[in-house]
Amino acid sequence: MADVLGTGASRARSKPLEDYGLIGNMVSAALVARDGSIDWFCAPRFDSPACFAALLGGPEHGRWLVAPVEPGRTTRRYLPGTAILETRFETAAGVVTLTDFMPLTHDEDKIEVVRIVSGVSGAVPMHMEFILRFNYGEAVPWVRRRDYGLSAISGPDAVELHSRVPLSGRNMTTHADFVVRAGEDVSFTLSYHRSHKMAHFVEDHAESLHQTTLWWREWSRRCTYRGAHHEAVMRSLITLKLLTYLPTGGIVAAPTTSIPEALGGTRNWDYRYGWIRDSTLTLYALLDCGYREEAAAWREWLLRAAAGHPQQLDVVYGISGERWLPEIEIPWLPGYENSRPVRVGNGAAEQLQLDIYGELMDALHAAREAELSSLEESWQFQKALLEHVEAVWQTLDNGIWEVRGPPRAFTHSRVMCWVAFDRAIRSAERHGLDGPVERWRRVRDAIRRDVVSNGFDAGKNSFVQHYGGDALDASLLLMPQVGFLKRDDPRLAGTVAAIERELLHDGFVLRYATEEVDDGVGGREGAFLACSFWLADAYAMLGRMDEANALFERLLGLRNDLGLLAEEYDPVARRLVGNFPQGFSHIGLVNTACNLAGAEGPADQRARRVAPRNGPSDRAPAGTKASAGQ
Repeated sequence: MADVLGTGASRARSKPLEDYGLIGNMVSAALVARDGSIDWFCAPRFDSPACFAALLGGPEHGRWLVAPVEPGRTTRRYLPGTAILETRFETAAGVVTLTDFMPLTHDEDKIEVVRIVSGVSGAVPMHMEFILRFNYGEAVPWVRRRDYGLSAISGPDAVELHSRVPLSGRNMTTHADFVVRAGEDVSFTLSYHRSHKMAHFVEDHAESLHQTTLWWREWSRRCTYRGAHHEAVMRSLITLKLLTYLPTGGIVAAPTTSIPEALGGTRNWDYRYGWIRDSTLTLYALLDCGYREEAAAWREWLLRAAAGHPQQLDVVYGISGERWLPEIEIPWLPGYENSRPVRVGNGAAEQLQLDIYGELMDALHAAREAELSSLEESWQFQKALLEHVEAVWQTLDNGIWEVRGPPRAFTHSRVMCWVAFDRAIRSAERHGLDGPVERWRRVRDAIRRDVVSNGFDAGKNSFVQHYGGDALDASLLLMPQVGFLKRDDPRLAGTVAAIERELLHDGFVLRYATEEVDDGVGGREGAFLACSFWLADAYAMLGRMDEANALFERLLGLRNDLGLLAEEYDPVARRLVGNFPQGFSHIGLVNTACNLAGAEGPADQRARRVAPRNGPSDRAPAGTKASAGQ
């Protein structure tokens, strides 16, 4: 197969992530490059094997190119208020636009990608190249001519390509050459279906485009954000919507796998799943911008995914709530920028991360506060969770960042265990729910004493990543947001100052210093964009508004021309890195914009739920350093 596909051949450098736009239908998604090539597409779902995988290899691993024959100037945009991508090619022969979108569907067996080339001026020679490779670029399909174009089949998967343009095949690639004149439209449709089922067709491309446009604009009009950054917030919300799996309400962290956190490195993970870690921040991003229906669907996905014995609560789930996500490597893909391995599945599903209990309890409390539809049975589940947390909160774990090094007593994990009990107490008090509140108070206070005694380094005047260490961690920036520290607590200012000294590089925040932390992976990584948004939030809570706004503007400047962000930014290469587009980054953008727009943004809403004591009893003794936990 390697000889057939050329997988061992050298290839050109990968396109920058900044070159890609995202289209989707809330079941799957595709990445469209600036040059008119769809280089990544998984069907029928986000987590299905890719049938265009050039993003992690080369054209021989699957792509779909529609572009002018002669080079020229290229600009692009999303049609306002939509997820419909329009690329404008200006050549010496004339001007055309390429409109890419995926019609909306609830049915995994009816996944379509529509591409419409429209002549604006002149007569532009165009070329279409269609290389379909199922199973992440490995499987060459059986292709047959049809009166409407072609059909292709490989095992369980089948695709129909519809077009009135004559198609020809050579070297296992489908080609078409055609000319588009002013006022003309030439369309192509890819229709995916299971190979044992009937094909389906988009009968009217113009009407499909019209209906898709209307739906997106109606959805966008629901946004209630009225701050100074409406365009950026709206694009982030549309991106978050595109990452939603409509049948269940789950939200994938990103539509891609194995985009490296450092070019050429091994920090390459599959993000096409839903993380408990993201739950509260996602809920606030949706609620604060008026998307209650999406927030309720996300809350219900969380409850379904997490249902079961509390001891079996996982870090990450599949988009339908799947628990088994075995991590394997794909040997035939060379990886983005030759960054190996390419991974499918995520081993983090097997880890212990105690912070997820706090995130889940916080999210469910926020849903109650927002008066989402009541799910009374969830309270029984939450009480069972707390019984488990009471027994395990002192256990060593892998932390929020899923480190693959030795388990530790991570400060953030202990803080989030505190959050779990605190939110239960608040829910019981505010909503008249039953529970052993006094016992919960005793456990909450014990966790607090543990954190301030063992997680604070007086020499650094800062909380640290884990007990017994002196490394810092950007997750400490969340302590005031979750209410563990008040905004006037000097330990907050000290922790922010320490993070500025040690984790702020070229104006952006690292999760932690990889050279100081044994995370079991090794190698460097870029600045984690969500953490940089958290620093802007901390600045706002400290009243340092000029710095908060300046950092926010720098972060906005990292978006590509379509308003999209990856997981991280490499300040050396000056490129976006990590999976793309990254939901957590866009959630951070939305929440920070809301925080900067008024006094009751998400950070204030989370923090005002509790007013922690800052008296002598919860301070580390003067002159002490964080010591080992158990």
